[in-house]
Amino acid sequence: MGRPARALSFGLDLLQAVLALGQGGSAAAHPRGDGAASGGRRRDRSFRVLHRRHVRRCQKGGSKVGKTKRGKGTKLMAIADASGLPLAVHTASASPHEVTLVEATLDEVVTVGRPERLVGDRAYDSDPLDERLAQRGVELIAPHRSNRSRRATQDGRALRRYRRRWKVERLFAWLNKYKRVLTRWDRSAEHYTAFVHLAFSMILLNRHL
Repeated sequence: MGRPARALSFGLDLLQAVLALGQGGSAAAHPRGDGAASGGRRRDRSFRVLHRRHVRRCQKGGSKVGKTKRGKGTKLMAIADASGLPLAVHTASASPHEVTLVEATLDEVVTVGRPERLVGDRAYDSDPLDERLAQRGVELIAPHRSNRSRRATQDGRALRRYRRRWKVERLFAWLNKYKRVLTRWDRSAEHYTAFVHLAFSMILLNRHL
């Protein structure tokens, strides 16, 4: 999911965010800085994107393993910024719907403060979720399902940001290059999550340092 906030300031703040990822911390970079793109042109880094992925079919059990239609597995939720870089990751059982995991993922954001907007796909078309996020000062941008019976609540102008959601898909493509996290081999969810944090830290280092 994603919502536009303001630009993130990278550099030393990014190093703090990387250290927080490795230590399991929750505070690092300052999200209110003004970023500039290469060539002097300013880029909009204000929106955030949320995504989830099933990472494992499990037959021997372990923590945070749940049943799905395709077997057992673990669900990986992530929030990316406007550049497609990771801001938060949350590991959960594959059984719960993504709508119930959004707030827990927001609590894992490694920057000070939280995004003003979250962009998600149709799976996040939920009026109760929209209301809960609004209470936290976060605007939900998600296209309505085709079978929605209630009145439309999404503004077409805000939905234009949905076109940038491909950046979180690219983030997971980067993550898939690390075979250690592509398949969950760890019985302990904490061990697996630590390797995911390490992979995201390496993505941050490779892209901006």
